[in-house]
Amino acid sequence: MDLTSRLNVLRHGDIDARTALLGEILGRPVPGTLTIYPPFYCDFGLNLEFGDHVFVNQNCSFYDLGGITIGDRTMIGPGVTLTTAGHPVQPAERFDGITVAPIVIGSDVWIGANVTVTPGVRIGAGSVVAAGAVIAKDVPPNCVVSAGGYVTRRDLDPGR
Repeated sequence: MDLTSRLNVLRHGDIDARTALLGEILGRPVPGTLTIYPPFYCDFGLNLEFGDHVFVNQNCSFYDLGGITIGDRTMIGPGVTLTTAGHPVQPAERFDGITVAPIVIGSDVWIGANVTVTPGVRIGAGSVVAAGAVIAKDVPPNCVVSAGGYVTRRDLDPGR
């Protein structure tokens, strides 16, 4: 978290310093086609995996203790939260520790502004998550999902 604090005070145009700090956060070189606009927050960093040509807009929070994988050509809007950790549901157990489950986002996914994705969710390739949605269940490939549910792209084709 100290590294993300340093990242978030850099000038926006200081791409070399931003790339170097992101490499420290991830514990490995940053993909050359990755774009992350600060501010950006994560609680661990070492469990983040980005594909090629991934774009992450401003003010995103990735809580990656359980692991987050983001596929190629995925776009993530501003204010998105991806969280892989939680607490037990039973009140007597909540302070006993945390639970974790990975988030896997396929290739060619578009996640709109202010979306929250909860632990253990898989978002299928080619899907779109509408702004403001809370995603607590897996999303099949090639779907559009919003707070009200999902519709396959086939169903959205007016010619069918």
